[in-house]
Amino acid sequence: MKALHFGAGNIGRGFIGKLLADAGIELVFADVNQVVLDALNARHEYPVRVVGEQANVEMVRGVSAINSTSDAVITQVAEADLVTTAVGPQILERIASGIAHGLLKRHEAGNTRPLNIIACENMVRGTSQLKQHVLKTLPASSHAWVEQHVGFVDSAVDRIVPPSEAGSSDPLEVTVETFSEWIVDKTQFVGTPPTIPGMELTDNLIAFVERKLFTLNTGHAITAYLGQRAGHATIREAILDAQVRSVVQGAMQESGAVLIQRYGFDAEKHAAYIQKILTRFENPYLKDDVERVGRQPLRKLSAGDRLIKPLLGTLEYQLPHDNLVQGIAAAMHYRSEADPQAQELAALLAEKGPQATLAQISGLDANSDVVSSVVSAYHAMA
Repeated sequence: MKALHFGAGNIGRGFIGKLLADAGIELVFADVNQVVLDALNARHEYPVRVVGEQANVEMVRGVSAINSTSDAVITQVAEADLVTTAVGPQILERIASGIAHGLLKRHEAGNTRPLNIIACENMVRGTSQLKQHVLKTLPASSHAWVEQHVGFVDSAVDRIVPPSEAGSSDPLEVTVETFSEWIVDKTQFVGTPPTIPGMELTDNLIAFVERKLFTLNTGHAITAYLGQRAGHATIREAILDAQVRSVVQGAMQESGAVLIQRYGFDAEKHAAYIQKILTRFENPYLKDDVERVGRQPLRKLSAGDRLIKPLLGTLEYQLPHDNLVQGIAAAMHYRSEADPQAQELAALLAEKGPQATLAQISGLDANSDVVSSVVSAYHAMA
């Protein structure tokens, strides 16, 4: 079995690429980082440091790499059985053209083997969005063939992979936590889904997508925003602060109440899931900066993302949301010289004030009680 994986960054190498290679799949990475590409092609292996209660190094072997802007992508897509991505939500549109041209070449060559494409991104229904970008690039005459022979399979992914530590001289070395979760929508495959240890099939993906978004992503973001306010540098430092932890845990319990109401999750199991995530944030081996985790606050404050979406759920079911309000207010205070979105947020706040800014970013009613609550919390933090 052949797989092409877009994205040879830390998540690509440390999570999805590792699972594919460990399953014995012939794996080719596609990326634009020439240093990483050259190292992969010279060595065909790389070390992954897996850290939890203890740390151990696992070698990923039998891999190669191509430049994702080259015509080699077209050839690989034309011959692959599986295409995966870990490139970031904004990059999906950029890789769609290469995938589309590969599908055309596949069609012209008469290759009718099933091809399944799975975007493994930190977003809801990322593969469905990638599909729309691909179809836009393809001639309408090829759409029916694509629908018949190509599966666009949505997934939910969860593994904390911090940036490489400064001082590491190996461009391929990556550190990951022990925990990982890759859940895919089995109803969207064309042909028989592949057997890949670590990939879990479900027919109710949205429940797991929202479980991860409302718990891991919500908690991670609020830890970062409150952590920055409190002067902490890392997620571990922040979550070990009792005041930060209280709000983070409270927010995850509030968002969890929405999930339990909406999807019928078992309350005790969900409480254990929340505790597991708090333990993951405490991992002493993961040096994850609050500034990195908090970046792109405009996206994280949008209606469909990790802060506002669970809040909307609490409004829908008339549930408490005081801790989520605190997290949203802290997000509005996030600042980073290295993040254009943080600078745009600061400019909006200076120009329009918190009430109009929050309404514009989130889609919430500027005159609603919940916006008033966030604005009060925002001023209290100032």
